[in-house]
Amino acid sequence: MISPQAAPANAVDPENRPAPGAAASLTVLGIETSCDETAAAVVRLDADGTPHILSDIIRSQVDEHAAFGGVVPEIAARAHISVLDTIIAAAMEEAGVSFNDIDAIAATAGPGLIGGVIVGLITAKAAALAAGKPLIAVNHLEGHALTARLTDDVAFPYLLLLVSGGHTQFLLVEGVGAYRRLGSTIDDAVGEAFDKTAKLLGLSYPGGPAVEAAAASGDATRFPLPRPMLDRPGIDLSFAGLKTAVRTAAHRAAPLDAQAVSDLCASFQEAVSDVIGEKSRRALEVFARAHPDVAPVLVVAGGVAANSAIRARLDGVTRTAGARLVAPPHRLCTDNAAMIAWAGIERLRAAAKTGETVDDQNVSPRPRWPLDANAAGLVGSGRKGAKA
Repeated sequence: MISPQAAPANAVDPENRPAPGAAASLTVLGIETSCDETAAAVVRLDADGTPHILSDIIRSQVDEHAAFGGVVPEIAARAHISVLDTIIAAAMEEAGVSFNDIDAIAATAGPGLIGGVIVGLITAKAAALAAGKPLIAVNHLEGHALTARLTDDVAFPYLLLLVSGGHTQFLLVEGVGAYRRLGSTIDDAVGEAFDKTAKLLGLSYPGGPAVEAAAASGDATRFPLPRPMLDRPGIDLSFAGLKTAVRTAAHRAAPLDAQAVSDLCASFQEAVSDVIGEKSRRALEVFARAHPDVAPVLVVAGGVAANSAIRARLDGVTRTAGARLVAPPHRLCTDNAAMIAWAGIERLRAAAKTGETVDDQNVSPRPRWPLDANAAGLVGSGRKGAKA
């Protein structure tokens, strides 16, 4: 465990310490361990409102999980335990700060693989208690939802498309803690579909980049794959049937040569792009009805946001709709601790305005934690998912 400098005898109890003033400079240490990246970062917000990522350390576990073609929760948790202290120390050193210099410690408290979430949250609790700092339990999805405000100064409200290995959903982001889910996958997340397609076709892990690379030399018209739920109204999505269709097409075309694999990847990627593009168009229409006087912004986050074909489709959709497309840098689209630290800063500022305190040592890790607590329950494993 990291050993922060002991708090002075007259330190304020971290469970009751008020949030720093909204106009003050804020520096927050963020910790992220929800899946297969162990990450720590220090982010500072100047008094004039200018943000700075002082450090952003990420240790990927791709090598540990590659042999299994996906993330193994027990292996992930043990890997977090073995390196988290070192990662935090490196982030603090790179940022040039000590625990005396930070205003709070933010850690992912869910949703995610529960073993990893526990590792990060307990570490943050111990450090906050020892250093006499506030603890902020961050919803991992809120970290993604607010990243565009760190990188592009996007104002509320805006539309968020979160596309990753664990999530595929549209959210109306109206403020810190104010989220409305407009649509979600009813089964697999889109990143999961990419990974499983890659595994089926014998491509490397992680599957998203491998499928995109193979698709670059493929014929997207060779295999007529379905576009699930495009014939139904609404913004919900589905990818399990598309994944099954790829499997069926692969069996019918077996034995597959390299060109057939590329053609299947291109056909799959085109189908995904068509679905996400159409659902994004519909989501922008909902946004326009909810906020007719606001210039629409579509923020896309998550690892799948790096896919060039999907990015191009979203660019075309937003241009046609007269909207602005914002995609944070790839490093900040995938899981990282800078977004957790930033969400901590946003939470501190919001608490300062209301005079409320942030979290205390009794906060619990949560394997599932929807941003929109008022949304109706949904059927389908993807809507629960490993991290939803």
